[in-house]
Order: sequence, then structure tokens, then C-alpha cells
Amino acid sequence: MSELEQILLGDAYAASPSHILEGLSEELVHRKPGLAPHSIYEELWHVAFWQQITLDWINCRETPFPASPSDGFPTVQDMELESWSALYRRFFQGASEAVEATRSEQRLNQIVRCPSRPGMPVREMSVRDQLENMGAHNAYHLGRIVLLRQLLGVWPPKSGGFSW
Repeated sequence: MSELEQILLGDAYAASPSHILEGLSEELVHRKPGLAPHSIYEELWHVAFWQQITLDWINCRETPFPASPSDGFPTVQDMELESWSALYRRFFQGASEAVEATRSEQRLNQIVRCPSRPGMPVREMSVRDQLENMGAHNAYHLGRIVLLRQLLGVWPPKSGGFSW
């Protein structure tokens, strides 16, 4: 497994996404401890949202950049329409698709257009650069999910995880 694959689905930087997300109930993922701005569900929905945009971009579909940051988080209706288990599967399906894209050096070096924030010029970057951006974004939000789990008293999961 390449380092980029490890970053996307492995444990290159911390516990793997499968460990971070394991054993969570529908009820628990919607709790917001203390002053937390988002629940575990909202954090993962946000990751899956941006993951799909990245997949669109690396597949040459110029999906527009969201008009505002709030557009990248679920509405109440979004949360009512998609169960935790469905969101979990959607996240791992997208992550697996991203990993598949890492397996061809030619594909990784392909230059793609990536729309920017409104009013900014479209960026061009390699598929590798875009997947590295996705990996960094996913790691950031998966780290927030670990913190939410710690605050909710459900960390580490049964399969283990870093506890520092």
C-alpha cells in the first residue's frame, strides 16, 4: 500500500478511519458535547461532501466550489434523509474510489481543473495534489471526530486507537 493510500484509508497519521468511526450508534453521532459546533455525523457528512467534490474534479467534472462554508455541512433535512450507516458507507465508498485513483502513476500525474472559491480563478493541479489535499482535509476532520468521541467518553474504540 502506497503512502497516499495509507493517508486516505490506513493509519499513516493516526488511527485508521475504520477505527475512528467504528461502534458509533445513530443516537450518539448526533450529540454535540459542550460547545462543539458540529456533531460526529456533521463532521463526517462534511468530509464525504468534500470527498465527492474531489472525486468529481479528478474525474474532470467541474463541480462548483460551494458559495459559502455552511453549504459544506448538512441541513436538518440532509440528516433526516441519510442514516448514519448510509453516510458511513458513502464515506468509505468515496475513500475507496480515491485509493483506486492512486494506483496509476499516469493518472496521478494528470492535470485537472479545480474550481476555486467564488471570485477566484480556477486552479489546475495534478490528481496527486488534489488527493493529497483530500487526505489532509480528511485527517483534520477525522481528528475532530476523535476529539468529539473523547468528549463523549467513547474513545478509544474496541479495536484500539491512540489515546494521547
